[in-house]
Amino acid sequence: MRSPVAGIVALVTVLVLVVIGYSSLFTVQQTEQALVVRFGKPVDVVTQPGLNFKAPFIDNVISIDKRILDLENPSQEVIAFDQKRLVVDAFARYKIKNALQFYQSVGSIQTANVQLGTLLNASLRRVLGEVTFTQVVRDEREALMRKIRDQLDKEADAYGIQVVDVRIRRADLPEANSQAVYNRMKTERQREAEEFRALGGQKAQEIRSKADREATVIVAEANSQAEQTRGAGDAERNRLFAEAYSKDPGFFAFYRSMSAYENGLKSGDTRFLLRPDSEFFRYFANPSGKPAAETPSTASSTAAAAVPAPKP
Repeated sequence: MRSPVAGIVALVTVLVLVVIGYSSLFTVQQTEQALVVRFGKPVDVVTQPGLNFKAPFIDNVISIDKRILDLENPSQEVIAFDQKRLVVDAFARYKIKNALQFYQSVGSIQTANVQLGTLLNASLRRVLGEVTFTQVVRDEREALMRKIRDQLDKEADAYGIQVVDVRIRRADLPEANSQAVYNRMKTERQREAEEFRALGGQKAQEIRSKADREATVIVAEANSQAEQTRGAGDAERNRLFAEAYSKDPGFFAFYRSMSAYENGLKSGDTRFLLRPDSEFFRYFANPSGKPAAETPSTASSTAAAAVPAPKP
């Protein structure tokens, strides 16, 4: 029969073995790399995921992230080569390529972010200080970001860090300078607009003057042509009238007298002071228009008669 003491000793032995076995095992995840430290000194670096062994109770395991990490940098004011102040907002991405060197130099990700932030600001000032404002914001932005990344990666290599990328989110003038530039641009555009308006007004006046001159010439030529046409028409009319009247002079005289009666004896108080036997009224006395034979009474009559114009 086994004694109770032997059972307790066996149980304690099993528990000690379990504790020792558990303390000697550690797991490395896919996103991690592990550094085994013994009494504060690194003794091993594990970069492959899986189950690993260490000395129980005397070894400690420090997990270090091997994913790509973000470095958010506060906005910095940088002076470009053309002495323009820029507010630059940039960030970087990095990963730890040497866990042992990283642990010995900076020790933690928080400390690494502080150190990399200082180096990033220094690289920004060096690179952007050699180029103009236009090159930063438009012409050479991609090339400048690559140059900053290369400089930062070279300096971060001493900490076991590889800089994957550096990006400039925003590179603008300070608010006061932006407002001044905006006002200057606005004034410049207004001045150009006024110049364009003045030039347009001048062109419009030239076009109007040219159009008025051409219109005057066209109207004058048209009037001249109209007068010539009218003169030719009148001449043709007179020729036709003369030709027609020459065939019947009596009708021509009758027509002329009728036209004179129509034009001279219009409505109104027009009065004629004529002799009763005036040639003007010859068609009143004789439809043929021939003068009547003189009688003694008419020959001796010297009185004048006032003949009122007929009322319409």
